[in-house]
Amino acid sequence: MSSRFSGYLLSDEQTDEHPTLLPGLPWPLGASWDGQGVNFAVFSANAQAMELCLFSADGSREIARHMLPAHTSDVWHGYLPGAAPGLVYGLRAHGPWRPDRGLRFNAAKLLLDPYARDIVGRFEWREEHFAADRQHPMHMDTHDNAAFALKARVVRTDDFDWGEVKPPHTPLADTVLYELHVKGFSQCNPQVPPALRGSYAGLGHPASIAHLHRLGITAVSLLPVHYPVDEERLNRMGLRNYWGYNTLAFFAASPHLASHDQGDQDDQGMSPRDEFRHMVKALHAAGIEVLLDVVFNHTAESDETGPNLSFRGLDNASYYRLPPDDRAHYENHTGCGNTVDIRQPRVLQLVMDSLRYWVGEMHVDGFRFDLASVLGRGDNGFERGGAFFTAVAQDPVLSRVKMIAEPWDIGPGGYQVGGFPRGWLEWNDHFRDSMRSFWVQTAAHPGRSVPGVSRGAFALRLCASSDLYQPRQRAPAESVNYVVSHDGFTLADLLSYNHRHNLANGEDNRDGHGHNLGFNCGAEGPSGDPAILALRARLQRALLATTLLAQGTPMLCAGDELGHTQGGNNNPYCQDNATTWIDWSAADDALISFTARVLWLRRQALPFGNHWYSGLTDALGLHDLAWMQRDGAPLQGGAWDDPLERVLGCLIGSPGRARAPLLLLVNADAVDHGFMLPAGVWQAMLDSSQPTGSADWYGQGETRFPLPAHSLVVLAAAGADLDPP
Repeated sequence: MSSRFSGYLLSDEQTDEHPTLLPGLPWPLGASWDGQGVNFAVFSANAQAMELCLFSADGSREIARHMLPAHTSDVWHGYLPGAAPGLVYGLRAHGPWRPDRGLRFNAAKLLLDPYARDIVGRFEWREEHFAADRQHPMHMDTHDNAAFALKARVVRTDDFDWGEVKPPHTPLADTVLYELHVKGFSQCNPQVPPALRGSYAGLGHPASIAHLHRLGITAVSLLPVHYPVDEERLNRMGLRNYWGYNTLAFFAASPHLASHDQGDQDDQGMSPRDEFRHMVKALHAAGIEVLLDVVFNHTAESDETGPNLSFRGLDNASYYRLPPDDRAHYENHTGCGNTVDIRQPRVLQLVMDSLRYWVGEMHVDGFRFDLASVLGRGDNGFERGGAFFTAVAQDPVLSRVKMIAEPWDIGPGGYQVGGFPRGWLEWNDHFRDSMRSFWVQTAAHPGRSVPGVSRGAFALRLCASSDLYQPRQRAPAESVNYVVSHDGFTLADLLSYNHRHNLANGEDNRDGHGHNLGFNCGAEGPSGDPAILALRARLQRALLATTLLAQGTPMLCAGDELGHTQGGNNNPYCQDNATTWIDWSAADDALISFTARVLWLRRQALPFGNHWYSGLTDALGLHDLAWMQRDGAPLQGGAWDDPLERVLGCLIGSPGRARAPLLLLVNADAVDHGFMLPAGVWQAMLDSSQPTGSADWYGQGETRFPLPAHSLVVLAAAGADLDPP
C-alpha cells in the first residue's frame, strides 16, 4: 500500500523509497520550499545529532526518519528533493541528558520546529511530553510522545494576494490605539455572522470595522495571536489561557482564533494564517493598522518541571537563562517559570526573524512587547543599548514599524518606564495611576487630601510625563497613555467595585492586582441607585476624556467605550466565556457617542502637539502653554501641591492642530465651580458632564464659566476652525 503525499510517493511499509537527504543549506532556519524540494535548518549548539521525522498529512502516522546530514555553525540542515508544501514533520534532538549542566536532550520526544508557520494537531497534556521522569526529575523518561506531539506543516511563502491594499503608516501624532482580544471583541456581536464571531474573520468583518470607524480608532492592538499552550494547572481545572500569554510557536497564528479551527484538519478550508491575512487586508483597506502583542520573554515550556515541546528539547542551555551555579533550574524574571535568553545570537535571531515575518509576510504594523525589559537584559541587568534594541534600530524593516514596550519585568531592575531607547513607545503606568488617583480617589474622599494626588501630578502626566521622557530626548508621543488595559478592572468595574472578585480563576481570590485605585461609588457591584449610576457614568467620561486628549499616544481598552463589565474580575486571563466577551446587547450607546466625540476633537484640534512645551511667550505675549487657577490667576509655586485643590485650567496657546488657543478646564471636586475665563471669545467643544459630551456654551471671556463637578471641559477660542461633529 502506498500513499501520495506532498509531491512524491511514500510507502507505508518501506521508508527506504524516500529520497535521500542532501546537505542543503544552514539558512534560512526552519523549513523552506524552493519549488524543487524543502530545505530544513535547525539551530542547536549542544545537540550531537538532529533527526527529521516525516508524518502523514494529519500527523497521525510516522512515515520516515532521516538524520539531518550537515552541521554548520551550530545549525543542523538537510535538503529533501521532491518535498513540497503540505509536508508534515517533527524533530528529535540527540544529545546528553545532564539537567545539572542545563542539557535536557531526550530523543524519545518529538519536538516542534521553532520556525513552524502552520501546526498540525491539538495539544493535550500527557505524561509522554515530559523528558524527565516526573517522580525522579533527574532521570530521563523514555516514553515516545510522537503520537500526541504537535507537528509542523511546510507552507508556501509570499503566496497571498494583497491586491492594491497597503499598510496605512499612520503618523504617531494621529495614532489612537485600541487594545482588544480577537475572540472577545466579536464573539457576542449580533451584527457579525455567527460562523465568524470570535475569529480573525469576525474582526475583519464590516460590522467590526464600522464600530472602529465610528469611534475614530487608527490601530488595533491585538492580545497574543501566536500559537499558545494552556498551562497544565489550568487544564486540570477545566480552564484555558484565554489571553494567550503562553506562546509555543512564534511564527504560527493561533488556530483557536480562526473561524475554522485547523487543529484536527489538514489543509481543508482556509488556514489560520490566511484568515489572519484577510483580516489584516480588510483592516488596512479601512485605514486601520494592526499591532500584535508578542511574548518573547518566556515560552510555554514552564520551569524545570515542564514538558519538552520544542526549545527545551532542542537546546535548553541556549534558549533559556539558567543560573550559572544551578543550571538544573531557570532564572524567572517573568513569573512564568522561565526566561528567554536574548543574549544568545541565535535566540536573538529567532526573535528578529519572527518580527520580520509578521511584518513582511503578514503585513502587521507593529508590536507591543510583553514584559519587554527581558529583551534588554544583558549579563548585568537591563541595557538600553542592548543587542536587541540595536538590532531593531538598524533593521530596514523593523525600524519603520511601531514598537511599544510594556517597560517592566519582575526581575532585579526590571521596572524601566522611561528607560527604553528613543523611538520606542512605552505603556505609562504613571499616567494610569495618577489619573485614577486624581479623578477616582478624589471622588472617593471628597473634601479630603489624598496621598499622591495634586494638581501638579495631574498636569505632569497630562503633558506626556515630561519628567520621564523629555530629559532622555524622547518624543511626547512615546508615552502610551491609558487608565485601563486588559490587565485589571474594566473602566466600568473600576467604578463599580472596591475589591477584586476573582474566585472563578481558581486561586481563592489571591490573583490579580490588589491596589487598583478604584471606587464603587457607594455600592459593590451592580446598582439601581440613580445617584450611584450617575456618579459612575460621570467619572467614566472624565477618565476617557483625560486619556484620549492628553499629550502622548492614547490607548483605549476594547469595551470601555460601551460599559463592558467583567463582574469585578480584574485578572480574567483564564475566563473564555461571557466574563470577558463584550456584551454588545448591553452597550451604552451614549458612551460610545461620547468616546467618538472626544476622538473627533483630538483628530480635529490635537490639543497638545508632539513637541515639548516651554511655557514661554511668543512675540504677541501668548504662552505656548499656561496653567490657571479657577480665579484666573496663574497656577504656580506651592499652589501646585495644595492638597485640597482639584480645579485647574490649561491654556494651550499653541495646539497641535487647532488654529487658535484651546482651554482645557478640569474639576475633580464633588461640587460645581465657576472658572474665570481668559479674555477673548470662547466656544465649548466638549463637556464630559453630559452623556454624549455635547456642549453649546458660547460667550465672552473674563467671565465665570460654570464648570460642573467631576468634569473636563474643552473650549476653543474664536478662529480655532473646528467644525462640530
